[in-house]
Amino acid sequence: MTHTDPQTTLTLGSDLPVRRLGYGTVHLTGHGAWGPRGSDANATAVLRRAVELGVTLVDTADNYGPGVAEERVAAALHPYADGLVIATKGGVVRTSAESWHIEGRPERLRAMCEASLRRLRLERIDLYQLHRIDPDVPLADQLGVLSELRDEGKVRHVGLDSVRAGQLQEALDLDVVPVVSVQNRYNVLDRSSEPLLKLCEARGIAFLPWFPLGNGTLTHHQDLTAVAAAHDATPSQVALAWLLHHSPVLCPTPGTGTVAHLEENLAAAELQLTEEDMARLDALTTRDA
Repeated sequence: MTHTDPQTTLTLGSDLPVRRLGYGTVHLTGHGAWGPRGSDANATAVLRRAVELGVTLVDTADNYGPGVAEERVAAALHPYADGLVIATKGGVVRTSAESWHIEGRPERLRAMCEASLRRLRLERIDLYQLHRIDPDVPLADQLGVLSELRDEGKVRHVGLDSVRAGQLQEALDLDVVPVVSVQNRYNVLDRSSEPLLKLCEARGIAFLPWFPLGNGTLTHHQDLTAVAAAHDATPSQVALAWLLHHSPVLCPTPGTGTVAHLEENLAAAELQLTEEDMARLDALTTRDA
């Protein structure tokens, strides 16, 4: 008997359906998300192949490059196909491959969003995410400017990145602007954000896990390798399939800089894990890494 089949889509807010395997763009930039990685032609090929294979959520950020990933998305995909959701983030300023800082002042968040609109060649960003909460700026002020941008038609939906369950609850209690998504590190071996996931499930908020493949660390794990062998799949595909089966609000956006790896990742949506597979993988913890 197979485990309950994962739904193929989820809805951001009440009006924006996306397929539950997206594409993340950080690997279109160099080490430390600084500068470009590979040629523009290769980046274009990867992005266009993602859309050809049915990806409807492309996740990027202004500080990837900085600006490089957003510019590559626009160069490859603009004018955007109907139903293609471009998500980006602001609130982090990268000054080198090794250094960055959080910037949550309202005037700076507004400027970042408007710069992303120009780079992406958009009039409205479907999902704009606060990349980090600035501890030196009241959260209500940070959310307030995002609400203003939403009211002005420059942002459709708002999300948060790298938050704890308590911070998400605070944002929801403030009720300044609806929060439709979060992004946090989460994968089959790293479930420190489980309380956040449970809150998202309870409130119908999408959870976009980053490092869904543990930045490559899961590819040689013995349990994932064993499950993969039984399905003629790869450990990476098993790790992504586990996320899709584990919770209906999880929407991984694995990144890659090659067409071949992209195709491998997206094929994970077809992998049906059994009850036994899920029990074996659910039992894993960070001690098993």
